[in-house]
Amino acid sequence: MGDPGKPRVAVFTLGGTIAMNASPGGGVAPVLSASDLLTGVPGLKDEAVELVVRDVANKPGASLSFGDVLGLADVISAALSGGCAGVVVIQGTDTIEETAYLLDLLVTSDAPVVVTGAMRNPSLAGADGPANILAAIRVAASDRARGLGALVVMNDQIHAARWVQKAHTASTAAFTSAGQGRVGQVIEGRVDIPARLRQRSPVVSAVSPRDVRVGLVTITLGDDGVLIDAIGGHVDGLVVAAFGAGHVPADTVTTLAKLAARMPVVLASRTGAGPVHHQTYGFPGSETDLLARGLISAGYLAPVKARLLLHLLIASRAGTTRIKQTFATAGGVAQRDAP
Repeated sequence: MGDPGKPRVAVFTLGGTIAMNASPGGGVAPVLSASDLLTGVPGLKDEAVELVVRDVANKPGASLSFGDVLGLADVISAALSGGCAGVVVIQGTDTIEETAYLLDLLVTSDAPVVVTGAMRNPSLAGADGPANILAAIRVAASDRARGLGALVVMNDQIHAARWVQKAHTASTAAFTSAGQGRVGQVIEGRVDIPARLRQRSPVVSAVSPRDVRVGLVTITLGDDGVLIDAIGGHVDGLVVAAFGAGHVPADTVTTLAKLAARMPVVLASRTGAGPVHHQTYGFPGSETDLLARGLISAGYLAPVKARLLLHLLIASRAGTTRIKQTFATAGGVAQRDAP
């Protein structure tokens, strides 16, 4: 039996840089277990929490799959139903922004689900893993973090899963929430969350076993639609990372319109901050033109987040109306002033 006076926090590890050490073939690879990682966290034994620790996987972040994250969501839900006050997921930073957003959509509990990792592996001077783990556990155990959905805690900063992005290849301050800002921070061991979300991300129901493939195409100068057309023959849905406020070259419009007539095509911005517009521009290939041709606005959602949401919706056999309604909520289109 655990200590009834201490919140219980489940810690699940997936691998990644934080769990890496030198490998015989050169470079580093994930080898450290959850227990190894926690043993190396100074001050953790003084925290008023009870930890439940489990190794779920040991992969580089780049090798995680939808199946891995869907299985993790089930494990998290079971832990929270079993009395845990919060959950920490430790993984590679390459896909933290994606894993966290999937968990944001899949886990229905109000308990904190906190994802963290490290930018520097344990063999380097100034490795940030121990500090990130300690901060993440503190957030997961805090009542202040309840009701916010999944969070990412890195560098003592607390980010909402729907907005966070990895914006640098190596900096320990790599994670940002461009345009929205972080929701809080951990300072002097205290969890401060002064900015609260007005509404959580929509919860997507259990996913069917159906295989789904959703493409992501980044629009670039001179695109003529040929590559988009080729990709369109191999996907169940498509996200277009467009210029600026939602613009594409005129030569791609016919191809995108044809695809939107037979599958969901979501229009996002490749800029990294700000929403897709609705009626500012009126030229062929503008946001007004594309939305009128059946494309669905991603609102404030970044292209990689829009792809994840579309994947889950298609896998759960959502129709066009539900897909549009869900994106309106998730992307902040229905309430554009909502954080």
